[in-house]
Amino acid sequence: METVAFGGLATEVGRVLVAVTPAGLASTAFDDTPELRERIAARLGLPVVSDPPRVEPVLAELREYFDGTRERFEFPVDWRLYSSTQQRVLGTLYETVPYGKTVTYGELAERSGTGVPARGIGSIMGSNPIPIVVPCHRVLASTGLGGFSGGDGVPSKRQLLTLEGRLPQGLW
Repeated sequence: METVAFGGLATEVGRVLVAVTPAGLASTAFDDTPELRERIAARLGLPVVSDPPRVEPVLAELREYFDGTRERFEFPVDWRLYSSTQQRVLGTLYETVPYGKTVTYGELAERSGTGVPARGIGSIMGSNPIPIVVPCHRVLASTGLGGFSGGDGVPSKRQLLTLEGRLPQGLW
């Protein structure tokens, strides 16, 4: 029987919650509450178990990312919460936009080959079940940062891009 295990990590963008199935990381969030864990488990349709050996490798790599010593995640991603279009768009992002690089909504639309327009790409970024790891913060508007639905919104996006060296350290 498949299960989901949860863990949390304090970071500068909030307490990052991870949901890990036997297939890999299935969800992240910028908050960690019992209610959020219940919603994620229900969305996955899986019972919750305590499984620190499953969760710790994911948390360790996220710790290294936030410490500035990891640029690429090695743990597997469980794509089950993505529609086929989301998987093509976000999979393209995951595979082609590395640490410290960015792409515009329009460029990602073209790269993904889905026919989804730039505005639709923004909606897909906003519904990303695995932010940070599937790096929707690296997708920008053609006129600036664009939006961000994770954490504190655009300030969290700014923090992640600063961490990756894409933006200079600010006074915000």
